[in-house]
Amino acid sequence: FFSMIRRPPRATLFPYTTLFRSIGDRFLIKHITLKPGAKISLQRHRHRAEHWVVVDGVARVTRDGETFELSEDQSTYIPIGAKHRLENPADTELHIVEVQSGVTLSEDDIERFDDVYGRA
Repeated sequence: FFSMIRRPPRATLFPYTTLFRSIGDRFLIKHITLKPGAKISLQRHRHRAEHWVVVDGVARVTRDGETFELSEDQSTYIPIGAKHRLENPADTELHIVEVQSGVTLSEDDIERFDDVYGRA
């Protein structure tokens, strides 16, 4: 039912390890690490939803204009089409488990609106 997947094939700004990808590609589980002060782009996906679970650290989440913080053992759901961003406001690394679900789980399904790394 599951197949183990490796680290991303190209260099990324945010280290992640794909833990499992379902047969049929309907869901994907990743471990994401953000260094202190780091954040991902403000983005949305047209074909997938995400569920984030904080396993270590503090996460600042922006979802459709609402911003809130999550700590260890807390989680949030990012529905398809929601503008969202993940940030690490703490002085220690943030570790989350991300579960993606949907018909397309490609990194091409990212529409960026704001990005401190110039990808928007």
